[in-house]
Amino acid sequence: MIITQQNLAQVEWNKTDGLIPCIVQDATSGKVLMQGFMSQQAAEVTLEKGLVTFYSRSKERLWTKGETSDNVLKLVSLHVDCDNDSLLALAEPAGPTCHTGTETCWQDSEASASISFIADLERVIASRKGAAADSSYTASLYASGIKRIAQKVGEEGVETALAATVKDLEELKNESADLIYHLLVLLQASDLSLNDVIEVLKQRHQK
Repeated sequence: MIITQQNLAQVEWNKTDGLIPCIVQDATSGKVLMQGFMSQQAAEVTLEKGLVTFYSRSKERLWTKGETSDNVLKLVSLHVDCDNDSLLALAEPAGPTCHTGTETCWQDSEASASISFIADLERVIASRKGAAADSSYTASLYASGIKRIAQKVGEEGVETALAATVKDLEELKNESADLIYHLLVLLQASDLSLNDVIEVLKQRHQK
């Protein structure tokens, strides 16, 4: 259930002395970023400010993530589990989440789902916009213009289909990787993201 100011009272705050665990997940990549504890007041402030706020047991006060580092967690939505005694916050991180300076508090690569790499790749691709054409292949694609990028997507799509037709599985994997990469570049060049495509798929799935 999505939590709002109107239904906060439905959360079982008293099960654990007024504090319940809250897992924070990157709303785009799906990576688990951190875990903290929320009181009802912390949840209220989180919803009001749009910034993930916890109750710090060591400081014995409310604590907004990033209040000193500026590495805030911008709330997308707050959810409660089926037992109404733990929370999940979907958020957009403004920088490293862990106090050690790493992206998440579970930094080892094995702790992340493989699909989250696509979000990482998309961020790298987006960062190449405006860079010198000779600085990277991605930057050179942006410099070549959207027609050339679209042409590359078409070429890679044909090559992917041909690899599947002749049942060359290794080539199919390689060409599929090329296709996905060039599609991400095309979306970024069109000021779109993979999330925009996913939203369309979600809407179709609900029909």
